[in-house]
Amino acid sequence: MRTIWLCALSLLAGIAAATLFSSDADADAKAKPADQLTVMSFNVRYGSAKDGDDVWDNRKEFLAETIQEVSPDLLGTQECLNFQRDFIAKHLPGYEVHAASREDGKEKGEMCAIFFRADRFEKLEGGHFWLSETPEVPGSKSWDSSLPRMASWVKLKDKKSKSDRPILYVNTHFDHRGEQARIESAKQIRNWAAKFADCDLVLTGDFNAGEDSAPYKAMFAQADGKESVFGDSYRIATPKRSAEEGTFNGFKPSATSGDRIDWIGVSENFNVVKASILRNNRDGHTPSDHFPISAQLNRSK
Repeated sequence: MRTIWLCALSLLAGIAAATLFSSDADADAKAKPADQLTVMSFNVRYGSAKDGDDVWDNRKEFLAETIQEVSPDLLGTQECLNFQRDFIAKHLPGYEVHAASREDGKEKGEMCAIFFRADRFEKLEGGHFWLSETPEVPGSKSWDSSLPRMASWVKLKDKKSKSDRPILYVNTHFDHRGEQARIESAKQIRNWAAKFADCDLVLTGDFNAGEDSAPYKAMFAQADGKESVFGDSYRIATPKRSAEEGTFNGFKPSATSGDRIDWIGVSENFNVVKASILRNNRDGHTPSDHFPISAQLNRSK
């Protein structure tokens, strides 16, 4: 009799727990609209750098866990070498990857690798172009750029969205030395993206320029009487500037000041719910020499 009574109690407890879990899951589902999109941008620091205690092998697991914690729908990485791309892809099994190297358009050198959820998006188109006066030529550079720089892009159908407009997602990395190259690169991407009037736009990248810079204005400010196709998601979500918005940390968790050189740009059809600079660190170490950034977006139309 005691055994039957205990089994009955256990069954009732299980039913109650399942009901509670179901209620929580339903609440979470209702709290997150189907059109909500999480975007993440992360300069992962090239894996062959001689960074002492912060070399790739010492931080790669932490970096993967940082991405998994955000669980982005769209992820743009910068300074990503082919073995880093493959490592991240292994730790994100539900994602497709779109990448090419800046040196030859294949496997040699750093990439602006894009990762997107395979269960949510259907890839309609994709490609790469170089931030130069000959954008179709792999490895090309112009102006005062010190290195070849590029942008990778995908045109995606969002299978979970009520909107039938595709998403055009662009990921890039501007030159770290060439001031004119950064300005021209911003103009190039802005003008190129403006041609996709049928798409909602998302832009991620390491722009090596802060909010008061000419490249920032070239990307986001009005030009020739026209509004930009991109808005700065972080400033939209956080209108008041602060001294703690730096995104380059040099592997120092306390380095939170300085310029916000990593941006997520969005077109007007997105409502910015939240934008964050992620200060993940362990035992005095960060997963990269940049803090990753994220934005939660809702499609408004």
